[in-house]
Amino acid sequence: MLLNRFKNLRAFYFLVLLLGSCAYLNGQTDELPDVFSNPYEAIYNQLFYLQEETRNPAQSSKSLFKGNRTQKELEQLAIELKQVFDGSGNFIRLEDVPRDSDYTDSLNNNKPRYTLISEFPDIYVQKYDKGWLFSDRSVSEIDKIHKEVYPYGTDRLLNLLPKLGNKKYLGLHLWQYLGILVIITLGFVIHLLLTLVIRILLVRLMHRYGKVDLARDVLIPAAKPFSLMIVAEMSKILIPTIQLPPYIAINLILIARALVPLFATIFFYKLVDIIGIYFTKMAEKSANTLDDQLVPLIRKILRFFVVIVGFIAILNSFKFDIWPLLTGLSIGGLAFALAAQDTLKNFFGSLMIFIDRPFQIGDWVTSGEIDGTVEEVGFRSTRIRTFRDSVMYVPNSIISNSNVDNHGLRKYRRFYTKLSVTYDTPARLIEVFVKGVEQIVERHPNTRKDYYNIFLNDYASSSLDIMLYIFFEVPDWNAELRCRQEIMLDVNKLAEHLGVRFAFSTQTLMIEELPGQKTLTPQYRQSKEEMKKELDSYFKNQIKE
Repeated sequence: MLLNRFKNLRAFYFLVLLLGSCAYLNGQTDELPDVFSNPYEAIYNQLFYLQEETRNPAQSSKSLFKGNRTQKELEQLAIELKQVFDGSGNFIRLEDVPRDSDYTDSLNNNKPRYTLISEFPDIYVQKYDKGWLFSDRSVSEIDKIHKEVYPYGTDRLLNLLPKLGNKKYLGLHLWQYLGILVIITLGFVIHLLLTLVIRILLVRLMHRYGKVDLARDVLIPAAKPFSLMIVAEMSKILIPTIQLPPYIAINLILIARALVPLFATIFFYKLVDIIGIYFTKMAEKSANTLDDQLVPLIRKILRFFVVIVGFIAILNSFKFDIWPLLTGLSIGGLAFALAAQDTLKNFFGSLMIFIDRPFQIGDWVTSGEIDGTVEEVGFRSTRIRTFRDSVMYVPNSIISNSNVDNHGLRKYRRFYTKLSVTYDTPARLIEVFVKGVEQIVERHPNTRKDYYNIFLNDYASSSLDIMLYIFFEVPDWNAELRCRQEIMLDVNKLAEHLGVRFAFSTQTLMIEELPGQKTLTPQYRQSKEEMKKELDSYFKNQIKE
């Protein structure tokens, strides 16, 4: 009797369940008929009947334009379309889907169509005579897009993994837990192997070329983010194949996609040091010391560029709409440019300095009130050490638009002075003295030998002036001062040896006539003809000598 009651009760529960299921399906059929009157109904039908609890590929495929395709092909394409949405990390918000049967896309010439995701513009529902369906073009592109979302044959795992079991534990199947464990283990192993292999190869390669320090300080630290980037790329490909629940899968996929540009940014940020080392060696070969200041600036610019590009790539991986951000940055950049005109002028002034190279580090420059030695050239200003040992910071916009006299670029440094001797110095002694100074200049190792001027040049108020006009071939001011001292000491020694006396400013008071004394005024009694004879006699004696 109990057995009969149990059988009757089981039959009753089965009948209730069957009637309830029929009522539910009839209700759903009334709500979602074969002909869909708006975009919402077509999209809802395709997604709802591919959920795990309400899986019905045949009903889901009714949202697709059939064309010449068989029912089996349509069902497979409907499944692949759902997998595209899930594997790409996109979530269809049905509350945002229009329910207007006459909906038109204002961004697409007011055509009766609705695009689900901007990432896949070829996937859209379109209005036909029989109602709204996924367009023929969309259905044709599903297989292609599916292979892009699941590359390298991972799409085969979508049908293979669910066959491992259907039991659920805490909302996930056992095979999904195993898949997560496999991805974590595989990522850990790949990271260790890649890091180890890269280190061994780099050390051997750099040791062969004598660049062990480069491998140890730059390349090996960059191996870790590189291997992590590969692991993140692998995770991005494999996570969609586990077919996790949408609210979990979307977040994991987005995180995996964002980790790829994150580790890539760290990797390229470290590689900037290699470029910096290369430019440093190039700067060391160059004679211009301004290149030494340019290398750190290039390194900072490259690092800033890598960080900005990486930040934008990370935001794009999270499906963040970066165009409003870029537009805001452009508007903000314009406002910033207007508010910081002087700063931008100085920045472009520094670029002009590095391009034109009017001076280099250590040069003595003069420009208006600027007079000193260049110590550093930055993005905003140039630091100049004055001869008072103070530091002057000059905006680059001023230097780039001013006349700069670079004394450091001189090949020869001029030395001009006067050697003033007394009026009572005999002419023959002056002549010998001038010849001696010429020999001093000729024998000095740092004087220009092809051009100099040493002549008796002027009758000054209290002296006879000998012009000393020579050039030194030296690199800096200190060497010039040293050469000046050497020349002047040699000239003084020569003057002492010959008995030449240097004059100093004097005044002689002459009284032409005193009572009882002979007048000092010369008396010229000779005629013009007699004076000519004396002149001819003088030059005849000069010729004989």
